[in-house]
Amino acid sequence: MFDIQENLKKLPAKPGVYMHKDKLGNIIYVGKAVNLRNRVRQYFQSSKNMAPKVRSMVSQISEFEYITVGSEMEALILECNLIKKYRPKYNILLRDDKTYPYIKVTNEEYPRVLKTRALKKDGGKYFGPYSDAGAVNTIVDFLNTSFELKRCSATSFPKDFKPCLNYHIKQCRGICTGLVSKEEYDEAVAGAVEFLNGHDQPVISRLKAKMKQAAEALEYEEAATYRDYIEAANALAETQRVVMRHNSDADILVPLAGKFMAIFCVREGKLIGRESHALDVRFSVDEDEASMISAFIMQHYTRMASIPKEILVSKLPADSASLEQYLSDEAGHVVRLIRPERGEKRALLKMAIKDAEEMANTIEERAAAAIERKQTLGRELWEVLSHMQRSLGNEIGEYDGREYRAEAYDISNTNGVDTVGAMVVFDGLKPDKKGYRKFKIRTVRGQDDYASMKEVLSRRFLRVISGDDHFSVLPDIIFMDGGKGHVSTALEVIDETGFDIPVVGMVKDDHHRTRALTYRAGDEWQEITLADKPLLYKYIGRMQEEVHRFAIEYHRKVRGKNVTRSVLDEIDGIGPVRRKALLEAFGSIDEIKALATGSDSDKIARLAAVPGMDAKAADHVVKFFAGNA
Repeated sequence: MFDIQENLKKLPAKPGVYMHKDKLGNIIYVGKAVNLRNRVRQYFQSSKNMAPKVRSMVSQISEFEYITVGSEMEALILECNLIKKYRPKYNILLRDDKTYPYIKVTNEEYPRVLKTRALKKDGGKYFGPYSDAGAVNTIVDFLNTSFELKRCSATSFPKDFKPCLNYHIKQCRGICTGLVSKEEYDEAVAGAVEFLNGHDQPVISRLKAKMKQAAEALEYEEAATYRDYIEAANALAETQRVVMRHNSDADILVPLAGKFMAIFCVREGKLIGRESHALDVRFSVDEDEASMISAFIMQHYTRMASIPKEILVSKLPADSASLEQYLSDEAGHVVRLIRPERGEKRALLKMAIKDAEEMANTIEERAAAAIERKQTLGRELWEVLSHMQRSLGNEIGEYDGREYRAEAYDISNTNGVDTVGAMVVFDGLKPDKKGYRKFKIRTVRGQDDYASMKEVLSRRFLRVISGDDHFSVLPDIIFMDGGKGHVSTALEVIDETGFDIPVVGMVKDDHHRTRALTYRAGDEWQEITLADKPLLYKYIGRMQEEVHRFAIEYHRKVRGKNVTRSVLDEIDGIGPVRRKALLEAFGSIDEIKALATGSDSDKIARLAAVPGMDAKAADHVVKFFAGNA
């Protein structure tokens, strides 16, 4: 069991991001902290002065996890990434990434250095993002001033072009005058890029010397300007190691105490989370990290649906070339194992190693807590199955510690139109998204949820009988959202197809929350209360939300496609080109219908006059709407 009080004592007094979890292990809140020890402890002190929302959240915390970073700025970016990934229910969503500024070196004949909030594929060089907008403004000003770079947007300079004020006050080289060579200007831009690439110490040393010189000359205002430049340079030097400038995907592997492997996931250049995997270590304690990494890669990535293009490691395995070839063949793209020596990838690896050292303090306890949750849920599901079997005069033996596989189904439509079905799968506590399936209802017209559900279940189990590998794994139990009617429908299909799978319905209370499970024992209906099964109660609630979300998401997609398709496609002689031309000419379907069904004697001529139309197609439009008026 995760001991909150004991783990509070292990918290480091460092900046980072913390994640509160409920009994199922779901992340319910993500927060950042300058000092993790002080911030996280505040949640578990007296609730007297807490806001109701915070008090409610704290009551649901069963454990917490944290990731240490190098600075408050890094914590801010990582917090944003994690909130976007997990969408915790107690978080207010942060603003989009576009709020974070970048420094851009434009792709022009004479490049400029400027601040931007939009990343574009325009050949420019982007540095950032940075959370300190003030530092960005100062550094952009400093680079333009120090290297005397062009600030105007002009790209051509005729003979009578007049230099701007920046040239006259010696803050621009004046390329518009024709007195500055392209090579000289490019050299100045290269100096600015070097600074932005992290080679900032020579520039900072020069600024310190100038600040000292100005102070000794009693030029305090000038000295203060250099001081501001130095502070801004130091702020930007805290590179956002949780974000890479290149939108690449990578995993970072860090062995922990010879028993676990930590994986830090970088997607589209952003660090979005961390996982840990227990290792069944059966080799000698002298086995090195490189061998552990090699063994883990072969076993872990062969089960993954997608493999990132880069895997960063602290030590390269001896067989790294063979591993790269194998992973590339599996992924369908080139995969590289990298032990970075410098730059942002090295900074990311160092941050991961440092955090993994902190993580090692609680990793075994967290792993034990996860196992206990799985065991508790498995036992509560076993009690349900055992209760059902006993009511039929059967016994299923003692709980053997297994994780059960469950399926849940839902139907979604709009007034009987565009009806779809959805199936979600949970293996133990976690959803198995590879097992999710979508069904477009084919045989049912109008709103008939029972008939639609029968079609979905029939197709699901007939695919098993036909040998379809995508449906071959059967569940240990099926949950039906809808009560006795849907349970009866499911049992009818299961009986017809010859399978023996327990089916339970979810009984709602007045607040539409599942309070019990119902099942059929012969001709009788029985209920199993969830009052004494808190983990199963949360698990079923999560499953309900997930299948409902999946069904609605698919329904919206189908409905959107049908809306896009347009009623005009049902008219003979009207294809995509003529449909587009008609809509551009008249603005909407309603306007076309009004013309076609109206009293205008020239309506066929007006329709035929649309580019691409003719009299025959126009006649079809008029007759179609007249028949459907």
